[in-house]
Amino acid sequence: MTTAAVALNPAIFRAYDIRGIVHETLTEEAVYLIGRALGSYEREQGGTQIVIGRDGRLSGPGFSQLLSEGIRASGCDVMDIGMVPTPVLYYATQQFAGHSGVMLTGSHNPANYNGLKIVMNGITFAETEIQQIYQRIIAQHFQSGVGDYQSRSVTQSYIDAIVSQIQLARPLRVVLDAGNGIAGDVAPALFRALGCEVIELYCDVDGTFPNHHPDPSQPENLQDLIQTVREQQADIGLAFDGDGDRLGVVTNSGHIIWPDRLLMLFAQALLAVQPQAKIIYDVKCTHHLDPFIRAQHGTPLMWKTGHSFIKAKLIETQAQLAGEMSGHFFFKDRWYGFDDALYAGARLLEILAAQSLSSETVFAALPNSINTAELKVAVTEEEKFSLMQQLADQTASMNALNVTTIDGLRVHFADGWGLIRASNTTPYLIMRFEAISESVLAGIQTQFRRWLLSVKPDWVLPF
Repeated sequence: MTTAAVALNPAIFRAYDIRGIVHETLTEEAVYLIGRALGSYEREQGGTQIVIGRDGRLSGPGFSQLLSEGIRASGCDVMDIGMVPTPVLYYATQQFAGHSGVMLTGSHNPANYNGLKIVMNGITFAETEIQQIYQRIIAQHFQSGVGDYQSRSVTQSYIDAIVSQIQLARPLRVVLDAGNGIAGDVAPALFRALGCEVIELYCDVDGTFPNHHPDPSQPENLQDLIQTVREQQADIGLAFDGDGDRLGVVTNSGHIIWPDRLLMLFAQALLAVQPQAKIIYDVKCTHHLDPFIRAQHGTPLMWKTGHSFIKAKLIETQAQLAGEMSGHFFFKDRWYGFDDALYAGARLLEILAAQSLSSETVFAALPNSINTAELKVAVTEEEKFSLMQQLADQTASMNALNVTTIDGLRVHFADGWGLIRASNTTPYLIMRFEAISESVLAGIQTQFRRWLLSVKPDWVLPF
């Protein structure tokens, strides 16, 4: 395998992971070189071992071998835990020396994508560290050696760890939709071990994702789950993304519970036993979270979207819980602080099983507004950040109360808000809206439409 860096596409090195189109932007040579760079980094930090895992994508086995070869060529050892959800890889980094791991996953992206999520010495790599990988490869700043290889299964240990600390007060009937992603290999066994009656939906792993896209943040991907929950008279429906770190929820009545409202329930349960705890949420979440958390005697903190950013903020602030609108949940309370949809699902069932109310009734008691799901508008990778800058230069035209610039532009009005930000994983700008009524929401969207089209008149907008 050559170490020539000319085949390396800089666009794959993103804000909180490495992601690209298989054999186009993310090549076999790139995966090998990334392995070489990470192994070299690990050795320079005094480490000797990196854990690797992969999701169920068709490119996974080949890429895993190349990643392993690159790491070992640096003189660093590889522990291969095979085909697992991303949270199992994170769990493994907590169990073995060095706390370093690399997950080969395309997450919720289409089947022709793959990528790498990286944890080194317990720290999830984000912007600066990911760019340093690229620069190391360009400079060919590599260690050399012959590292060892071993394969090891940790899935049962992961299941046992969750079951040992979560007990359900009553059995629940649960529909699990893995979307043919890798969570289907673990979730049914986990929830049966918790005492649930499990109805499986698309839990056979298939990297072509033949039934629906493995992204529970989009309503169209939850329609089969909604139907099955109603038909089976289940207590709750849980959906997972392609690598098992994002959770979607459907009540017994078939209503989608968006992750920001699910975070309210988690916060309420946590603050009942840990008052004053800090709770982090991302810029896409409902405005109800701040007053709700304060009313429960907690400390709310809005932060950037992105699992790496949230985990870093969790460590910095010593927060006990965090959540993102995309469905990532991070429990430092009783767990390790990494994003884990399987564990979050178990915590949800623990809350629901402790009371006799239906899931529909439990969630109906939480504050809500008129809101949209995440809306996407296609852009090129080259233009998305320049478009955001142009929009930022024209926020004065919006007549807003204020604009939050933590991540993108969250424009606040008297009775609602709208957000636009650049996706860090796909060639889209992401939007979301919330208001006290349909008419107010429509008015905010009208202002946004005028603002967006003033920058790019040919945009086809999703609202």
